[in-house]
Amino acid sequence: MQVSLRAFERGDEREVAALERVCFSEPWTEREWKESAAREDFFGLVLKDERGALLGYACVYALFESAELLRIAVAPSARGKGFGGMLLDGLFERLKAWGVEETFLEVRAGNLPARALYESRGFSLLRERKKYYHDGETALEMKKSLL
Repeated sequence: MQVSLRAFERGDEREVAALERVCFSEPWTEREWKESAAREDFFGLVLKDERGALLGYACVYALFESAELLRIAVAPSARGKGFGGMLLDGLFERLKAWGVEETFLEVRAGNLPARALYESRGFSLLRERKKYYHDGETALEMKKSLL
């Protein structure tokens, strides 16, 4: 399968929000995507197949030496093919070029596939945040050095 990775652009919000609803129990709305994408510290990537279908996306807020991974998702039909790692690696490449030294994220403690992806890319546990999510699940805060 041929895929292409490109920067998030204005107009991607609707398609990304649709995939968001499939992948998350607390999805961002199209409006939230538009508001985030309008911020100067926002950067995102989208991954598409050869037909132009959205396979996944990832985005960060990057300011000075730090970045926060906000969202990453891969369509259920495209999982297990390394696309999550491709999205993260693309983000890291861009962030390093901007002089970002570290990146942070929060992940549900029970989301074992996401945790495995993050650990495979060098993230380590900083702390637990008990009852962080609306449903009471614990979040794990993780950090990766880009130096």
